[in-house]
Amino acid sequence: MAKEIERKFLVKSTKYRELAEPITFSQGYISRVPGKIVRVRLAGEQGFITIKGISAGYERDEFEYEIPSADARQILDKFCEKPLIEKTRRTITFKDKIWIVDEFEAENEGLVVAEIELESSDETFEKPAWLGCEVTSNPRYYNSHLVVNPYKDWR
Repeated sequence: MAKEIERKFLVKSTKYRELAEPITFSQGYISRVPGKIVRVRLAGEQGFITIKGISAGYERDEFEYEIPSADARQILDKFCEKPLIEKTRRTITFKDKIWIVDEFEAENEGLVVAEIELESSDETFEKPAWLGCEVTSNPRYYNSHLVVNPYKDWR
């Protein structure tokens, strides 16, 4: 079974922008039932479908498969809750670890989150200077929650 072990942080500066080229993402949710999340994503010109289980600490089951981009566009349009999650992503290597930084747009404009995927829950890592506080355990920052409670409404 595939496992995702992930930690999530807010980002406090824009210094990460000079470290990687951006890729645009659109993603939507077919199901947001806890423990049965089904997401479709268009990352640049690549389509993906992902199924995620319930979180236990930093871990959860995750299955992700590439699908044709035309199929991803159709599914996003016809089957996913609106609004879609729109964001720009940068993939950055720091101290031999891969960091993903997402700058949210549209309904979630102004929110910037970084995440790191780990091999184990107790794995240690060094944090880049542009990281802010950790939000791993706060469901408010889950992409699936941003669909129904967008960042623009938090203020």
